[in-house]
Amino acid sequence: MSERAHLNAYPEWARRQEDRGVDLETVKAALWALEIETPSWGYGDSGTRFKVFKQAGVARNPFEKIEDAACVHRFTGAAPSVAIHIPWDRVDDYGKLRRHAESLGVRIGAVNPNLFQDDAYKLGSLCHPDPKVRRQAVGRMLECVDIAKEVGSSIISLWLADGTNYPGQGDFRRRKHRLLEALEEVVAAMPSGMRLLIEYKFFEPAFYHTDIPDWGTAYLLANRLGPKAQVLIDTGHHPQATNIEQIVATLLDEGKLGGFHFNDRKYADDDVIVGTIDPYQLFLILKEMVAGLADPATRSTAAAVAYMIDQSHNIEPKIPAMIRSVTNVQRYFAKALLIDWNRLRAAQESGDVLAAEAILQDAFETDVRPLLAHIRAERGLDPDPLAAYLESDYPQRILARGVAGQGWGS
Repeated sequence: MSERAHLNAYPEWARRQEDRGVDLETVKAALWALEIETPSWGYGDSGTRFKVFKQAGVARNPFEKIEDAACVHRFTGAAPSVAIHIPWDRVDDYGKLRRHAESLGVRIGAVNPNLFQDDAYKLGSLCHPDPKVRRQAVGRMLECVDIAKEVGSSIISLWLADGTNYPGQGDFRRRKHRLLEALEEVVAAMPSGMRLLIEYKFFEPAFYHTDIPDWGTAYLLANRLGPKAQVLIDTGHHPQATNIEQIVATLLDEGKLGGFHFNDRKYADDDVIVGTIDPYQLFLILKEMVAGLADPATRSTAAAVAYMIDQSHNIEPKIPAMIRSVTNVQRYFAKALLIDWNRLRAAQESGDVLAAEAILQDAFETDVRPLLAHIRAERGLDPDPLAAYLESDYPQRILARGVAGQGWGS
C-alpha cells in the first residue's frame, strides 16, 4: 500500500495519540530535526568480495553522486548531507564540489579516509611495521582534514581495516602505540569544532585480530585523544547477539558517542538496508537516543550525534534503496518518540517487568505511517517519497549515464 493512502488516516490517528497524552507538535519537531546523512559510495557500483555488479544509470563521478544524494533529500526532506570517501571521491577543486552540493540544496558531510585499498596497506596502515607506510597513511588522514576544511565538514570518520591473520604476525601493544601516535598527530591538525569519529569492527578483513575490534578499544582511544575524538557505531560491526543499545546508552552517558553508520545484517557485516532484518533492534537503539535527548545530562552529546547510512546496495537500485534506508530510520525514530516515558519509568521503579516491556512493544507496534505522511505533506513533500521518485523523470534521466558507474576503488 502506498504511503499516500495513510494521509487521510492522520486526523483519527492524531486524536488517539493525543488521548494518550502524546504532544504531537513536539514529536513532529523532533522528527524534522532528524538529519540522516547518505554516503557517496552508496550511489556507486558495488558488490560482494567476489564481484562488483554494474547497473545502468549509476553515478560516474563525485559530482553525480552528490546529484543522486540531493535527489534523495529532495524526496525525503531528511537527508541534507552526503559523506565522501577519499581517494574514491578525490577531485581537483573541492571548492567546486562544495558549491555543486550547495547549489543542489545539500552539503558535504563526513570525510572518510580510505586506509585499506593501497597496495602498501597489505600488512596494515597506521599500525604497519614499516614507518614509511605509516607515514603514507597519516598523510592520507591529514589530506582528509584539509579536504574537510575546504568543503565545510566538521567530521573525519575513520574505519581502520588494520589487523593480523595469524598469531605472532604482529605485536598487539606495539601496534596500539603506533595507532595512538598516528591519531594524536591527526587530532592535533584538526581545527576546533572538527571531530574524529572512531569506528570499530571485531573482524574482517583481518581474521586473527583487528586493531580496533570493539567499542571499548574505540572508547579507550577516544579518551586518550581528548574532546575532539568520539566513537562511531556501525550497526553491522558486532558479534551476533551484541546488545548495541546498551553500548549506545553507555557511550552517551560518557559523552563519547559521536555517530552511527546504520545498516542491517543477518550474519556478519551484511550492509543491507537498515530495518529490514531486525527492526526491533533499530527501534531500541533509537529509543536510547530519544532518552538521551530528553536527559539534560546527555542532551548536548545526543544532539551532536551524526546519523549516517553506510550500506552496500549490490543487487537493488541505488537511489530507491537509499530512500528506503532514510525513511526506515525515520519510521523507527518516530516509534521511539511515542514511548510513554512516565509509565515506563513507573513500571521500572515498581519492578513491573511485564508492564515495562509491554510499554515498549506498544510504541513499536504503533503504525506511524499516518504521522510520517502528514509531516511530509506539511512540508510540501509527497507522502510517499519512494513512489514520488519512481514517478519522476529522474530514474529515466540518469540512464543516459550508461553502464559506466564509478565503483569501489575507481
